[in-house]
Amino acid sequence: MAAPLVSIRGLSVDFDDGRRAARAVDGVDADIAAGEAVGLVGESGSGKSVTWLAALGLLPNRARVSGEVRIGGMNLIGAERRVLEGVRGKRIAMIFQDPSSCLNPVHRIGRQVTEALRLHRGMDGRAAEAEALRLFDQVGIADAKRRLSDYPHQLSGGLNQRVMIAIALAGQPELLIADEPTTALDATIQAQILLLLSRIRRETGMAMVLISHDLGVVAENVDRVCVMYAGRIVEQAPGEALFDTPHHPYTQGLLAALPTLTGPRRRLAAIPGSVPEPWNLPVGCRFAPRCPAAEERCRHEAPPRRVIAPAHQAACHFDVAGQSVWPAQEAAE
Repeated sequence: MAAPLVSIRGLSVDFDDGRRAARAVDGVDADIAAGEAVGLVGESGSGKSVTWLAALGLLPNRARVSGEVRIGGMNLIGAERRVLEGVRGKRIAMIFQDPSSCLNPVHRIGRQVTEALRLHRGMDGRAAEAEALRLFDQVGIADAKRRLSDYPHQLSGGLNQRVMIAIALAGQPELLIADEPTTALDATIQAQILLLLSRIRRETGMAMVLISHDLGVVAENVDRVCVMYAGRIVEQAPGEALFDTPHHPYTQGLLAALPTLTGPRRRLAAIPGSVPEPWNLPVGCRFAPRCPAAEERCRHEAPPRRVIAPAHQAACHFDVAGQSVWPAQEAAE
Protein backbone atom coordinates (compact mmCIF):
# COMPACT_ATOMS: atom_id res chain seq x y z
CA MET A 1 0.00 0.00 0.00
CA ALA A 2 1.13 3.56 -0.69
CA ALA A 3 2.45 5.55 2.25
CA PRO A 4 -0.10 7.99 3.72
CA LEU A 5 0.16 11.67 2.94
CA VAL A 6 -0.01 12.50 6.67
CA SER A 7 0.60 10.01 9.47
CA ILE A 8 -0.29 10.80 13.09
CA ARG A 9 0.99 8.54 15.87
CA GLY A 10 0.46 8.89 19.61
CA LEU A 11 -0.47 12.58 19.40
CA SER A 12 -1.21 13.99 22.85
CA VAL A 13 -1.82 17.55 24.03
CA ASP A 14 -1.66 18.72 27.65
CA PHE A 15 -2.49 22.17 28.97
CA ASP A 16 -1.12 23.28 32.33
CA ASP A 17 -2.12 26.61 33.84
CA GLY A 18 -0.03 26.09 36.98
CA ARG A 19 -2.98 24.86 39.02
CA ARG A 20 -4.03 21.73 37.16
CA ALA A 21 -3.11 19.75 34.08
CA ALA A 22 -5.66 18.96 31.39
CA ARG A 23 -5.24 16.40 28.62
CA ALA A 24 -7.21 17.63 25.62
CA VAL A 25 -5.92 15.02 23.13
CA ASP A 26 -4.78 11.57 24.22
CA GLY A 27 -2.82 9.23 21.98
CA VAL A 28 -4.49 9.90 18.64
CA ASP A 29 -3.44 7.69 15.72
CA ALA A 30 -4.66 8.51 12.21
CA ASP A 31 -3.55 8.35 8.57
CA ILE A 32 -4.71 10.59 5.74
CA ALA A 33 -4.16 9.25 2.23
CA ALA A 34 -3.48 11.48 -0.75
CA GLY A 35 -6.77 12.69 -2.24
CA GLU A 36 -8.85 11.22 0.60
CA ALA A 37 -11.70 13.04 2.34
CA VAL A 38 -11.94 12.26 6.07
CA GLY A 39 -14.60 13.46 8.49
CA LEU A 40 -13.62 14.12 12.12
CA VAL A 41 -16.79 14.31 14.19
CA GLY A 42 -17.81 14.58 17.83
CA GLU A 43 -19.38 16.97 20.31
CA SER A 44 -17.78 20.30 21.17
CA GLY A 45 -14.89 19.71 23.56
CA SER A 46 -13.90 16.35 22.07
CA GLY A 47 -10.50 17.62 20.89
CA LYS A 48 -11.14 17.75 17.15
CA SER A 49 -9.76 21.22 16.43
CA VAL A 50 -6.96 20.92 19.00
CA THR A 51 -5.69 17.81 17.22
CA TRP A 52 -4.96 19.71 14.01
CA LEU A 53 -3.86 22.93 15.68
CA ALA A 54 -1.29 20.82 17.53
CA ALA A 55 -0.25 19.07 14.31
CA LEU A 56 0.48 22.44 12.67
CA GLY A 57 2.20 23.99 15.70
CA LEU A 58 -0.53 26.60 16.20
CA LEU A 59 -1.18 26.07 19.92
CA PRO A 60 0.06 28.51 22.61
CA ASN A 61 3.32 27.89 24.45
CA ARG A 62 1.58 26.49 27.53
CA ALA A 63 0.44 23.48 25.48
CA ARG A 64 2.69 20.43 25.75
CA VAL A 65 2.49 18.38 22.56
CA SER A 66 3.97 14.90 22.14
CA GLY A 67 3.82 12.17 19.52
CA GLU A 68 4.45 12.33 15.79
CA VAL A 69 2.81 14.05 12.83
CA ARG A 70 4.69 13.12 9.68
CA ILE A 71 4.37 14.47 6.14
CA GLY A 72 6.95 13.57 3.52
CA GLY A 73 9.18 11.98 6.16
CA MET A 74 9.26 15.13 8.34
CA ASN A 75 7.97 15.10 11.92
CA LEU A 76 6.16 18.39 12.55
CA ILE A 77 6.02 17.99 16.33
CA GLY A 78 8.92 19.95 17.78
CA ALA A 79 10.07 21.07 14.33
CA GLU A 80 11.81 24.40 13.83
CA ARG A 81 9.73 27.40 12.86
CA ARG A 82 11.15 27.53 9.32
CA VAL A 83 10.10 23.91 8.77
CA LEU A 84 6.56 24.60 9.98
CA GLU A 85 6.33 27.73 7.82
CA GLY A 86 7.25 25.62 4.80
CA VAL A 87 4.32 23.28 5.54
CA ARG A 88 1.59 25.58 6.85
CA GLY A 89 -0.41 27.02 3.98
CA LYS A 90 1.73 25.38 1.32
CA ARG A 91 1.40 21.64 2.02
CA ILE A 92 -1.33 21.74 4.68
CA ALA A 93 -3.83 24.60 4.75
CA MET A 94 -6.56 25.23 7.30
CA ILE A 95 -9.93 26.98 7.10
CA PHE A 96 -10.88 28.17 10.56
CA GLN A 97 -14.35 28.24 12.13
CA ASP A 98 -15.05 31.98 12.07
CA PRO A 99 -13.90 33.86 8.95
CA SER A 100 -14.83 37.22 10.46
CA SER A 101 -12.17 36.77 13.15
CA CYS A 102 -9.52 35.41 10.76
CA LEU A 103 -9.63 38.14 8.11
CA ASN A 104 -7.91 41.42 9.00
CA PRO A 105 -10.63 44.11 9.20
CA VAL A 106 -8.27 46.99 8.28
CA HIS A 107 -6.87 45.49 5.08
CA ARG A 108 -8.64 45.02 1.78
CA ILE A 109 -9.51 41.49 0.72
CA GLY A 110 -7.18 41.66 -2.28
CA ARG A 111 -4.17 42.46 -0.14
CA GLN A 112 -4.85 39.48 2.14
CA VAL A 113 -5.17 37.05 -0.78
CA THR A 114 -2.08 38.33 -2.61
CA GLU A 115 -0.09 38.15 0.65
CA ALA A 116 -0.75 34.40 0.75
CA LEU A 117 0.32 34.11 -2.89
CA ARG A 118 3.53 35.99 -2.20
CA LEU A 119 4.40 33.88 0.87
CA HIS A 120 3.63 30.47 -0.61
CA ARG A 121 4.27 30.85 -4.34
CA GLY A 122 6.50 33.92 -4.66
CA MET A 123 3.95 35.80 -6.79
CA ASP A 124 3.61 39.57 -6.76
CA GLY A 125 2.19 42.47 -8.73
CA ARG A 126 -0.07 41.77 -11.69
CA ALA A 127 0.63 38.03 -11.60
CA ALA A 128 -0.62 37.84 -7.99
CA GLU A 129 -3.70 39.90 -8.82
CA ALA A 130 -4.51 37.70 -11.81
CA GLU A 131 -4.15 34.57 -9.70
CA ALA A 132 -6.34 36.11 -6.96
CA LEU A 133 -9.05 36.73 -9.56
CA ARG A 134 -8.74 33.11 -10.73
CA LEU A 135 -9.07 31.85 -7.16
CA PHE A 136 -12.15 34.01 -6.58
CA ASP A 137 -13.69 32.58 -9.73
CA GLN A 138 -12.82 29.06 -8.55
CA VAL A 139 -14.62 29.56 -5.22
CA GLY A 140 -17.64 31.20 -6.86
CA ILE A 141 -17.21 34.86 -5.91
CA ALA A 142 -19.00 37.04 -8.47
CA ASP A 143 -17.66 40.44 -9.56
CA ALA A 144 -14.22 39.36 -8.36
CA LYS A 145 -12.41 42.54 -9.51
CA ARG A 146 -14.55 44.74 -7.27
CA ARG A 147 -14.40 42.32 -4.35
CA LEU A 148 -10.61 42.59 -4.23
CA SER A 149 -11.06 46.22 -3.19
CA ASP A 150 -13.63 45.46 -0.47
CA TYR A 151 -13.01 45.15 3.26
CA PRO A 152 -14.24 42.05 5.15
CA HIS A 153 -17.12 43.96 6.78
CA GLN A 154 -18.53 44.68 3.32
CA LEU A 155 -19.00 40.97 2.58
CA SER A 156 -21.57 38.52 3.92
CA GLY A 157 -20.57 35.59 6.11
CA GLY A 158 -20.83 33.24 3.14
CA LEU A 159 -18.61 35.42 0.96
CA ASN A 160 -16.04 35.81 3.73
CA GLN A 161 -15.92 32.04 4.05
CA ARG A 162 -15.31 31.77 0.29
CA VAL A 163 -12.48 34.28 0.66
CA MET A 164 -10.97 32.11 3.41
CA ILE A 165 -11.19 29.08 1.12
CA ALA A 166 -9.47 31.07 -1.66
CA ILE A 167 -6.65 32.03 0.73
CA ALA A 168 -6.31 28.39 1.80
CA LEU A 169 -6.06 27.32 -1.86
CA ALA A 170 -3.48 30.00 -2.67
CA GLY A 171 -0.59 27.75 -1.66
CA GLN A 172 -1.94 24.79 -3.69
CA PRO A 173 -1.96 22.54 -0.58
CA GLU A 174 -1.91 18.76 -0.61
CA LEU A 175 -4.24 18.65 2.43
CA LEU A 176 -7.01 21.06 3.42
CA ILE A 177 -8.29 21.11 7.01
CA ALA A 178 -11.82 22.53 7.07
CA ASP A 179 -12.63 23.28 10.72
CA GLU A 180 -16.40 23.68 11.10
CA PRO A 181 -16.52 25.66 7.83
CA THR A 182 -20.32 26.09 7.91
CA THR A 183 -20.96 26.82 11.62
CA ALA A 184 -22.05 30.47 11.32
CA LEU A 185 -23.91 30.09 8.01
CA ASP A 186 -27.55 29.46 7.22
CA ALA A 187 -28.64 26.11 5.78
CA THR A 188 -28.62 27.20 2.13
CA ILE A 189 -25.13 28.72 2.32
CA GLN A 190 -23.91 25.67 4.29
CA ALA A 191 -24.92 23.42 1.40
CA GLN A 192 -23.21 25.70 -1.11
CA ILE A 193 -19.92 25.73 0.85
CA LEU A 194 -19.91 21.94 1.26
CA LEU A 195 -20.58 21.45 -2.47
CA LEU A 196 -17.81 23.94 -3.24
CA LEU A 197 -15.29 22.07 -1.08
CA SER A 198 -16.23 18.74 -2.67
CA ARG A 199 -15.91 20.17 -6.17
CA ILE A 200 -12.53 21.77 -5.47
CA ARG A 201 -11.24 18.53 -3.97
CA ARG A 202 -12.23 16.61 -7.10
CA GLU A 203 -10.68 19.23 -9.40
CA THR A 204 -7.38 19.60 -7.52
CA GLY A 205 -6.95 16.07 -6.15
CA MET A 206 -6.08 17.39 -2.69
CA ALA A 207 -6.98 15.52 0.50
CA MET A 208 -9.41 17.05 2.97
CA VAL A 209 -10.25 16.70 6.66
CA LEU A 210 -13.74 18.00 7.45
CA ILE A 211 -14.12 18.74 11.18
CA SER A 212 -17.69 18.91 12.43
CA HIS A 213 -19.91 18.15 15.42
CA ASP A 214 -22.68 17.21 12.97
CA LEU A 215 -22.65 13.73 11.41
CA GLY A 216 -25.25 14.91 8.92
CA VAL A 217 -22.81 17.48 7.51
CA VAL A 218 -20.12 14.92 6.75
CA ALA A 219 -22.41 12.09 5.60
CA GLU A 220 -22.17 12.79 1.86
CA ASN A 221 -18.87 14.63 1.75
CA VAL A 222 -16.20 12.21 3.01
CA ASP A 223 -14.78 8.77 2.25
CA ARG A 224 -14.04 7.85 5.86
CA VAL A 225 -15.21 9.05 9.28
CA CYS A 226 -13.30 9.25 12.58
CA VAL A 227 -15.48 9.72 15.67
CA MET A 228 -13.72 11.51 18.53
CA TYR A 229 -14.72 11.65 22.19
CA ALA A 230 -12.87 13.20 25.14
CA GLY A 231 -9.55 13.37 23.29
CA ARG A 232 -9.61 9.90 21.77
CA ILE A 233 -10.79 8.41 18.47
CA VAL A 234 -13.41 5.87 19.55
CA GLU A 235 -14.46 4.62 16.11
CA GLN A 236 -13.33 4.99 12.53
CA ALA A 237 -14.73 3.41 9.41
CA PRO A 238 -15.58 4.08 5.77
CA GLY A 239 -18.53 6.46 5.68
CA GLU A 240 -21.12 3.96 4.47
CA ALA A 241 -20.08 1.30 7.00
CA LEU A 242 -20.16 3.73 9.90
CA PHE A 243 -23.64 5.02 9.10
CA ASP A 244 -25.03 1.55 8.33
CA THR A 245 -23.48 -0.42 11.22
CA PRO A 246 -22.05 1.85 13.94
CA HIS A 247 -20.35 -0.22 16.65
CA HIS A 248 -19.44 2.25 19.37
CA PRO A 249 -22.30 3.36 21.69
CA TYR A 250 -21.23 6.98 21.28
CA THR A 251 -21.46 6.79 17.49
CA GLN A 252 -24.86 5.13 17.84
CA GLY A 253 -25.99 7.92 20.16
CA LEU A 254 -24.93 10.61 17.71
CA LEU A 255 -26.82 8.90 14.90
CA ALA A 256 -29.91 8.37 17.07
CA ALA A 257 -30.05 12.14 17.59
CA LEU A 258 -30.43 12.80 13.85
CA PRO A 259 -33.96 13.38 12.55
CA THR A 260 -35.21 11.13 9.76
CA LEU A 261 -36.75 12.47 6.57
CA THR A 262 -39.05 9.49 5.98
CA GLY A 263 -41.34 7.28 8.05
CA PRO A 264 -43.35 8.19 11.16
CA ARG A 265 -42.27 11.08 13.34
CA ARG A 266 -40.12 9.96 16.28
CA ARG A 267 -38.82 11.72 19.33
CA LEU A 268 -35.10 12.35 18.94
CA ALA A 269 -32.83 10.48 21.32
CA ALA A 270 -30.45 12.51 23.47
CA ILE A 271 -27.18 11.37 25.03
CA PRO A 272 -27.41 12.25 28.74
CA GLY A 273 -24.73 14.38 30.37
CA SER A 274 -21.87 16.11 28.58
CA VAL A 275 -18.29 15.55 27.44
CA PRO A 276 -16.06 15.37 30.56
CA GLU A 277 -13.71 18.25 31.23
CA PRO A 278 -10.13 17.42 30.19
CA TRP A 279 -8.89 17.88 33.76
CA ASN A 280 -11.50 15.45 35.14
CA LEU A 281 -11.47 12.45 32.79
CA PRO A 282 -12.94 9.07 33.84
CA VAL A 283 -10.43 6.33 34.64
CA GLY A 284 -11.74 3.61 32.32
CA CYS A 285 -13.85 4.17 29.23
CA ARG A 286 -14.41 7.90 28.99
CA PHE A 287 -17.90 7.41 27.64
CA ALA A 288 -18.93 5.02 30.45
CA PRO A 289 -20.73 7.66 32.61
CA ARG A 290 -23.08 8.38 29.69
CA CYS A 291 -23.34 4.91 28.15
CA PRO A 292 -26.51 2.83 28.72
CA ALA A 293 -24.54 -0.41 28.20
CA ALA A 294 -21.68 0.38 30.61
CA GLU A 295 -20.67 -2.27 33.13
CA GLU A 296 -18.29 -2.20 36.08
CA ARG A 297 -15.13 -2.90 34.08
CA CYS A 298 -15.99 -0.05 31.71
CA ARG A 299 -15.50 2.33 34.63
CA HIS A 300 -12.06 0.96 35.52
CA GLU A 301 -10.45 -0.41 32.34
CA ALA A 302 -9.70 1.53 29.18
CA PRO A 303 -11.32 -0.32 26.24
CA PRO A 304 -9.12 -2.01 23.63
CA ARG A 305 -9.24 -0.98 20.00
CA ARG A 306 -10.98 -3.79 18.14
CA VAL A 307 -10.78 -4.42 14.40
CA ILE A 308 -14.33 -5.06 13.20
CA ALA A 309 -13.64 -5.15 9.47
CA PRO A 310 -10.94 -3.84 7.13
CA ALA A 311 -10.62 -0.09 7.86
CA HIS A 312 -13.29 -0.32 10.60
CA GLN A 313 -12.18 -0.06 14.25
CA ALA A 314 -13.95 0.70 17.50
CA ALA A 315 -12.63 1.18 21.05
CA CYS A 316 -15.22 -0.62 23.18
CA HIS A 317 -15.22 -3.59 25.59
CA PHE A 318 -18.21 -5.13 23.85
CA ASP A 319 -19.02 -6.19 20.31
CA VAL A 320 -22.58 -4.97 19.85
CA ALA A 321 -22.59 -6.32 16.29
CA GLY A 322 -24.18 -3.19 14.93
CA GLN A 323 -27.19 -3.44 17.29
CA SER A 324 -27.98 -0.13 18.98
CA VAL A 325 -27.62 -0.01 22.78
CA TRP A 326 -29.95 2.97 22.94
CA PRO A 327 -33.68 2.54 23.70
CA ALA A 328 -36.00 2.60 20.70
CA GLN A 329 -37.34 6.05 19.90
CA GLU A 330 -40.95 6.60 20.88
CA ALA A 331 -43.46 7.95 18.39
CA ALA A 332 -44.04 11.69 18.69
CA GLU A 333 -47.52 12.88 19.58
